[in-house]
Amino acid sequence: MIVFCIAIGLPSLLQAEEKQPAHRTNSTIADSADIQRIEVYSTRTRVHRNILPLTLSVVTRSQIENSSESSLLPVLSQQVPGLFVTQKGVTGFGVSTDAAGAVNVRGVGGGNQVLILLDGQPQWAGIFGHALPDMYVASDAERVEVIRGPGSLIYGSNAMGGVVNVITRKPETDGSQTRARVLFGSYNTQKYLLNNGYRHGRFSSFVSINHDRTDGHRPDSRFRITNGYANLGYELSEHYKLTGNLSLADIHNQNPGEIDDPILDNIMDILRGSASVALENTHATHDGALRLFYNWGHHKIDDGYSPGDQPRNDLFRSNDHHLGAMLYQTFRPFQGNRITGGIDYKNWGGHAWYIYRDGSPRSDLVDRTIHETAAYLSLQQDIAKLLTLSAGVRYEHNSRFGGVWVPQAGFSFRPTETTTLRGSFSKGFRSPNIREMYMFPPQNPDLEPENMLNYDLTFAQTFWGGRLSTELTAFFIDGRNLIETVRTNGRPTNLNTGKFINKGIEFDLHYRADKDLSVDANYSYLSTSRPLLAAPRHKAFAGATYTPGRFTLNVNLQVVSRLYTRLPSADESAAIQNNYTLLGARVAYHFGPLERGLNLFVKGENLTAARYTINYGFPMPRALVFGGVDLTF
Repeated sequence: MIVFCIAIGLPSLLQAEEKQPAHRTNSTIADSADIQRIEVYSTRTRVHRNILPLTLSVVTRSQIENSSESSLLPVLSQQVPGLFVTQKGVTGFGVSTDAAGAVNVRGVGGGNQVLILLDGQPQWAGIFGHALPDMYVASDAERVEVIRGPGSLIYGSNAMGGVVNVITRKPETDGSQTRARVLFGSYNTQKYLLNNGYRHGRFSSFVSINHDRTDGHRPDSRFRITNGYANLGYELSEHYKLTGNLSLADIHNQNPGEIDDPILDNIMDILRGSASVALENTHATHDGALRLFYNWGHHKIDDGYSPGDQPRNDLFRSNDHHLGAMLYQTFRPFQGNRITGGIDYKNWGGHAWYIYRDGSPRSDLVDRTIHETAAYLSLQQDIAKLLTLSAGVRYEHNSRFGGVWVPQAGFSFRPTETTTLRGSFSKGFRSPNIREMYMFPPQNPDLEPENMLNYDLTFAQTFWGGRLSTELTAFFIDGRNLIETVRTNGRPTNLNTGKFINKGIEFDLHYRADKDLSVDANYSYLSTSRPLLAAPRHKAFAGATYTPGRFTLNVNLQVVSRLYTRLPSADESAAIQNNYTLLGARVAYHFGPLERGLNLFVKGENLTAARYTINYGFPMPRALVFGGVDLTF
């Protein structure tokens, strides 16, 4: 495939190269410049970032591209302060016991406390409630907006700790562009990509397919995934647009177990799908959308057995769903005023059971469905172009536990064009999932929603005409009613007993040194009232991109300190913390014009071969090297 791509593309690319200037415009610099004024969409009101009271990070297309990652979440773990993603291998996260891919924001996120969206559409499994991290493909994302703190006012349950909104790619100009990429690397890791963006008149489309596979760095740790994605749009008129998307993922994963407690034949075969259709409207004084969505999954899991034991007789099966409708509209009745109202309906649940190798009748675990209905109202008012005040409230009713009120308020003060001070108060909550209420011995159908109150204050400053953007945030979180498994009369039971207080600071920096050099850096400090998994005390990242002519050079350094991989337990097992530093680099050379051409690249991860662990019992691989070809035509 590599030889074929070079053979068909290189002659014409070399001819086009002669007509190109020696230097190309650096898209990384263009994306990072004056980041405070980037227009964001995650509040369902299209506004500039600097007038929002919320703490929100934007990861741009070029930052995603320069990583050469196929999965999106590791990029976010580097680029967003206060956000951390668990990992356990070369590539792939898996599901079920020992799975990685948990997203934590400010120490909140275990289970399903951080909501992941695909173009505003909620993404989580109907039975277990968690997101599916292997479904989020880097090549499909135009940008990612991360709300660091509760997003429950707009998105309801599961947005307790934060929101990750993946905004997919959509062609903006007429024509067709196709991209193919092949990557090979350590442990027989192979990654293939093919996508096409097309636009003609009122019609647009973006279609992609990705296939990743690896033998893994440990025995019995193979992983394979094929992702397909399609996004179609048609402009019905100047004011109305119809869009639809479909995402599919076929996953095969083998879990080797903890290094000191290995498992044989713990094999998972997963088919996940997600689809939505939306009618969007845009007018001078109002805009909004009606969106219908449906997520589904089919899981086949062999829980495996310990060496020396017999294979298990039982095999886990489940089908789950998550469907809903979202209607929202923003009105601008007069200058500087925005009123957003919305109604949401969600239906989630599924069926789980065991089948048996010896032919015994299957045994049902659960067959449940939950309904949620909500309405919300949010108001924003600009005052003299210096101050924006906002407030909102949501009421959500759940068919199992009743209703909950969600308030939010904040301000954004801009004394100069380069200075912004913003603060917010917000409540987040999470509904108990079906597993916690109805499955396995700790089940408790009387659980109530978890909730937390978040306070944060941010100072943002740009210098030198936007070439340097900085942001410093302080936050305080008071969490209550957390669901924990405790022993009651000698039996484990899920109860609303947990409390925590998290506080800390976050710093973010984007610097355009000159036309060829840009720097991104961030740091977060987290203090917790109790030990928490996957919530490092210190997390720092620095990356630089240098583009001399047709070369692109990236180097990055990530430091993680005081990360709990195991908590102290009732059987007096000692807590385990981990500290590590990771060095990565990427070198690419471009043939042909800027938007269409051939890239040859090589990248390395953990180049110092550091020994470290994120998920307890799953040591991460040491130095990894990958190389590949990227062709756009």
